[in-house]
Amino acid sequence: MITSETLTSYVRKAMPDAQVSVTDKTGALDHLAVRIVSNAFKDKNLLDRHRMVYQALNEPMKDGRIHALEIKADTPDGN
Repeated sequence: MITSETLTSYVRKAMPDAQVSVTDKTGALDHLAVRIVSNAFKDKNLLDRHRMVYQALNEPMKDGRIHALEIKADTPDGN
């Protein structure tokens, strides 16, 4: 299990300007939906954006704190 604060800190290490919202999908804090808004996603396609998020969350994904992750990755202008 991982807290939203810890998850946010992992994302902000990779994308300091990120606005992160986390939704616990099951109540167990390991099946999560995240929405990340960052300028780092500008000119990146969906696959590259998801790769960036997975890279930022590599450690908690590998150690099992995050079991499932639903990602929405946008730029501040909504793209």
